[in-house]
Amino acid sequence: MADMHPFVALMRKYCIDYTNSHDQSLYDEIMEPDYVVHISGFDLPREAGYRQAVVDIFQRAPGLGLVVHEFVLNGDRLCMRFSEHGSMPTDDGGRALACWRGIGLYKWNGRRLTENYVEQDYLSAHRQLATGEPHELDPIHLDPWVGTEVVAPNEDAEDVVRAWLDKGDLTNAARHRVDDSLSDGPVIEFNEVTVDDLFSAGNKVAFHAVGRGPYRGGLDDVPGDCVGQEATLLVAGIAEVDNGGGIAALHAVTTRMNVRSQFTGLSPV
Repeated sequence: MADMHPFVALMRKYCIDYTNSHDQSLYDEIMEPDYVVHISGFDLPREAGYRQAVVDIFQRAPGLGLVVHEFVLNGDRLCMRFSEHGSMPTDDGGRALACWRGIGLYKWNGRRLTENYVEQDYLSAHRQLATGEPHELDPIHLDPWVGTEVVAPNEDAEDVVRAWLDKGDLTNAARHRVDDSLSDGPVIEFNEVTVDDLFSAGNKVAFHAVGRGPYRGGLDDVPGDCVGQEATLLVAGIAEVDNGGGIAALHAVTTRMNVRSQFTGLSPV
């Protein structure tokens, strides 16, 4: 434990003792009573919404697990890039395997978590359950607990990412992965972007933003005549700024299921 940053130690308890062990008795150790999770456009206070949402997912996926791909840590703030995976019910009454990506931006007070902006790629999970063809897990971090170091914030990198987000093109990066695609961009055009949360650790900048603009197409169950209609998409991401002030790499997760819900009324999760 001597080589583990206290924020990382808290996240280790969050990931292993709480999430992977499905132990909801640990809330008071991990989260403040007024802890709130912002996900898929919902604000879930710990007791008034988040607790039941976790009960529901643990019941649907009793073997649910979480793996860490990356931590971005500046000491005061932490971003976790992760995947969840497990066996879940399908519409035909059976069960199927799925894994889906997520990115969460965590705040703490030096002892416990206070707030989290997080998005998960629920559309990818939905498609895997429908087809019965699970994706492979991304490579996991070999030791995020001891292998994560604090990197000081970088205001210049933050300014670059804010300006880049304002231009509305997530694919304007040397390498990018938006949801489960290495080539496609988000399902809407970003004509307007509002940043909810953003912080840096060196040249890596974590962000959560809301994009608004016309729907581009490509979503299951959404009629073709919805293309061009206005929609709202939330995105959580990690952008890596290169020495020339460009974006060297991007990992992003968006709420494609929300857009599907906006046009069809189907569940956003």
